[in-house]
Amino acid sequence: MIRFDHVHKRFPDGTVAVEDFSLEVPSHQVAVLLGSSGCGKTTLMRMVNRMVDPTSGSVWIDDDNVADLDPVALRRRIGYVMQSAGLLPHRTVADNVATVPVLEGSPRRAARRRALELLELVGLDPGIADRYPSQLSGGQRQRVGVARALAADPNILLMDEPFGAVDPVVRRDLQRELQRIQADLGKTILFVTHDVDEAFLLGSNVLVLRKGAEVAQSGEPSQIMAHPADDFVAEFIGGPRRRLHTETRDGVQAVIDAEGRVTGFVDQGAG
Repeated sequence: MIRFDHVHKRFPDGTVAVEDFSLEVPSHQVAVLLGSSGCGKTTLMRMVNRMVDPTSGSVWIDDDNVADLDPVALRRRIGYVMQSAGLLPHRTVADNVATVPVLEGSPRRAARRRALELLELVGLDPGIADRYPSQLSGGQRQRVGVARALAADPNILLMDEPFGAVDPVVRRDLQRELQRIQADLGKTILFVTHDVDEAFLLGSNVLVLRKGAEVAQSGEPSQIMAHPADDFVAEFIGGPRRRLHTETRDGVQAVIDAEGRVTGFVDQGAG
């Protein structure tokens, strides 16, 4: 469980990134912070592993106030995936994945064996274990980043726009892979994105944020789509393009948005 208790963050230059934010992320759930750049979502995420400390308020993991925990030890028990993957360029793929287990005292042979298992888990051929990050595609690097985050078997994963730097096809593959991994492992995940479709695909609970991390609306994706709280939410999540209907075009049932554009076709064999 992750809990934010009335956290506020003012940076030394006077910028208020987070005004007053509270949230509880239940264990084994995926909570998505959705909002435009500068709304405070990444600042909130970094409070969990103490890369940022709140000016006031508190952040809890289960019964522990993170302010009372050693930052280094805290970060080793939390998986963290960022947009650029953040791999160490001078280390092989296997060594990157095994970084935290080795730091925690795991024998190198055991850590490597675990790294190979994790490469398979994230959909990679273990044969790339001895390559370097520069020899991988962007999608492969992001998968290695996810494997590294899982290496110490953390209960919590922080994912800061992890798929934002890859092309749409690879991004969709990575999203599916994360769904599969979550179904298998049941981690507690705090996920940051500005992509509405990604948020609605992955989130058990989605929080639409305004500037200052003000919660404009929170809930299940279907609730937000069906009943946006106000004009800000309706516009942010796509407004008319999410109001769909079907009609026959060229002899098939097409899915049409409010502006008359074809967005897909009904599978006649479904159901």
